[in-house]
Amino acid sequence: VQLQASGGGLVQAGDSRRLSCEASGRAFISYTVAWFRQAPDKAREFVSAIKYGVGTTYYGDFVKGRFTISRDNDKKMVWLQMNNLQPEDTAVYYCAADSCLHDHYYGTERYYNFWGQGTQVTVSS
Repeated sequence: VQLQASGGGLVQAGDSRRLSCEASGRAFISYTVAWFRQAPDKAREFVSAIKYGVGTTYYGDFVKGRFTISRDNDKKMVWLQMNNLQPEDTAVYYCAADSCLHDHYYGTERYYNFWGQGTQVTVSS
C-alpha cells in the first residue's frame, strides 16, 4: 500500500486542523493505520492509530481528548482531526500502515512497513 499525507500548515494556538492520509493499493480494510509525529531534535512519537476491521482507536497520552482519528475504507482514507493545537504540537506528521497489526504493536513505529511522506504542522503561540 502507498500512503500520502496532507493537510498540514501554519496555525495559531487553539486552532484546529485536519490531516488526511490517502492510501492506494488493495485490501485497505485489513490495514491498521497510524499517525506518528516528529518534532525538531526529538524522536518520532506515536499520535494515534485506528485498527483494521472494527476500527478500534488508540491515542498517545499527550492527546488528552484533543485529536480524533477516523477512516473510510471505501475511500481508502484516514483522517486526524486535531483540535486546540498548541505550539508543542509542532512537528512533521506521518501516516503509517501495516496489515493485520496486533494490538500490542499499534504504537511502535518499527512494526509499520508502509509510510507516507509526512506533512508539516506548525503551531504559533
